[in-house]
Amino acid sequence: MIAPEGTWWMFYTQRRATHSDPGPGVAWVHGSRIGVARSRDGVAWQYAGMLEPDAAGLALEPGPPPAVVAVTHWAPEVVHDGDRWRMYLTEIDGVPDRWPGHARTIVEYNSDDLARWERRGPLELASDRVIDAAVARTPDGRWRLWYKDEAADSVTKVAVSDDLSAWRDEGTAIGGRPHEGPSAFELGGWWWLIVDEWRGMGVYRSADAVSWERQGGEDAVILGAGEVAGPGFGHHGAAVRDGDDSWFYYFGHPARTAAHLFEDDTVDDRRCAVYRILLRVTDGTLITAVV
Repeated sequence: MIAPEGTWWMFYTQRRATHSDPGPGVAWVHGSRIGVARSRDGVAWQYAGMLEPDAAGLALEPGPPPAVVAVTHWAPEVVHDGDRWRMYLTEIDGVPDRWPGHARTIVEYNSDDLARWERRGPLELASDRVIDAAVARTPDGRWRLWYKDEAADSVTKVAVSDDLSAWRDEGTAIGGRPHEGPSAFELGGWWWLIVDEWRGMGVYRSADAVSWERQGGEDAVILGAGEVAGPGFGHHGAAVRDGDDSWFYYFGHPARTAAHLFEDDTVDDRRCAVYRILLRVTDGTLITAVV
């Protein structure tokens, strides 16, 4: 996001891909804090540190990430409510070495400066297997929170709030094939929801941010194989508005040789990089543009 003084802030999931002993299975994607980077233009970034727990909640601390931490932090979503910043963060106890069987909770934090965050507490959502929050104020004046529910075959569920103090379940926003990482935003007179299908990004369009239709059919994706830098495809991203431009930041694996996140990936397979691409709407269709 872009702060009022013009500084770009990036809050992102850190992984322990290059550690000499990350642990068995998928432990390497757990056991880390949220990383923070800052930029003057959204292109050149400097690492600023990580969000470490303190007495109130979280605070930005410089320095490299520790080898492993006891509570895993994932997938931060940061929005401004008109008065303060709010972060919706996935928290997981421990360092799981496998995907199933571990509770995952979305927790709210508040901040006035993006550096110190007061913990407000977990949200009551459809299950205890929820990750990847996306939050926006929609045309009816309400706030909506979209998220992946792993207990519902990994589709996108949605909750609604009038004032961000209490949330009501609104059921399934996007069903179909399993996916994760929803990102919701307005562009070109439409609302868009982009989801990560682990083969590229599925795109959905809406007039009201409530009822969604898929762009291009069930097999259509953006940022699929051959459309991104390096091998593979685009993963879990977020849209950022800068004046008249909307940029989509997403991550990929610049040296990956395998197709998926297998437990026996090499260090090069696991390494991630962040990319961005310009989003445009032409004749009611969301397209990407390299500039």
